[in-house]
Amino acid sequence: MAAPAAAPADAQSQFPPPKVLTYPAAAPPSLITQGAEGRLYKTTHLLPDRPCALKYRPPKPYRHPILDARLTKARLSAEAKVLDRCRREGVPVPAVYAMDPAAGWMMMEWIEGIPVRAAINEWLGARRPPEEGAEPSAEAADDGAPLADLMRRIGIAMGALHRTGVVHGDLTTSNMMLRPRGEGQAVNGCVGGGDDKAKVLEGEVVLIDFGLATQSMSDEDRAVDLYVLERAFASTHPRAERLFATVLESYKDTFKKAPSVLVKLEDVRMRGRKRSMLG
Repeated sequence: MAAPAAAPADAQSQFPPPKVLTYPAAAPPSLITQGAEGRLYKTTHLLPDRPCALKYRPPKPYRHPILDARLTKARLSAEAKVLDRCRREGVPVPAVYAMDPAAGWMMMEWIEGIPVRAAINEWLGARRPPEEGAEPSAEAADDGAPLADLMRRIGIAMGALHRTGVVHGDLTTSNMMLRPRGEGQAVNGCVGGGDDKAKVLEGEVVLIDFGLATQSMSDEDRAVDLYVLERAFASTHPRAERLFATVLESYKDTFKKAPSVLVKLEDVRMRGRKRSMLG
């Protein structure tokens, strides 16, 4: 969750931190991002050299206080349960360190690295797009191997998530992190190569931001999860859109119930196309 840069100081004064962050600490907290439902701070947990992410859902003045408190508590508790379930099943997600649903906050493991979105865009930005109408060469295909490997790792992480009985609800490459790994270490079933220019795409794919996640065994819900990621990928990385099929292939190899989910995905795509045609 080392994605966006820290918010400026005036933003931090505009959005006062939760009480838990007002106590004296060796490392002052910093506001990383401000969203519609909450804020993300970088702080420390127990030790000054143990960074963590604190997710805070501030009170909503437009809601009745009792209803607002109940909703905040229920949503944070549900997110913590999903993360705990994923961790127990080996899905790469942040660990939950501490939480106070009544106060509206949860402390999680800080994921070092960069978002998958930024890594893909950096890698693509260093490469000249192929000329229109040109046939892909063997050299170009070999040059795209690091990105295809990342797509396989994303598919493996997705298969592990759905096998656990969890759907993310907001899958984009911004909600995936690439965590650095040790030299020669296998990550998500793949081992990195020695190509220096491909190192930006190396690392373990870690899924983050489970605020909209639910526990579900429905093929429909899983298919919608994949469709959301597919559409987000196409709009964010149009030059790499053709490689999304590699995600689905890896997903199918990882998750034994994937064939029925992929059948549902075709139905979801059809509904999506109809909505686009009707406006």
